[in-house]
Amino acid sequence: QVQVVESGGGSVQAGESLRLSCVASGTTGSIEAMGWYRQTPGKERELVATSANVGTIKYAESVKGRFTIARDNGANTVYLQMNNLKSEDTGVYFCRTWVSVLTSRWDDYDYWGQGTQVTVSS
Repeated sequence: QVQVVESGGGSVQAGESLRLSCVASGTTGSIEAMGWYRQTPGKERELVATSANVGTIKYAESVKGRFTIARDNGANTVYLQMNNLKSEDTGVYFCRTWVSVLTSRWDDYDYWGQGTQVTVSS
């Protein structure tokens, strides 16, 4: 069973930085992409940044220029460097991993971590 575990959340002041990490383990397939989403109370989970094997990187408009996503493919790990944090960045950050598994055909799955809390005080 694939496990996705995030770490690195915490409480900081506005303008400070945090680095989130996420490790995916237990997969027998190929990780095609990894990414970060966040959720705040009363709102839907939203994309923050994703990184695909084909080289495609996407960022939410609200984090462009402040957040950087990076992957260590050999370690099935994705990082999110968050600089110049703002109070509106507060939320639970979830890691998502997309995996392709070859049996008689390619099947695609995605897995979520449990989330890590990020709190930014102004």
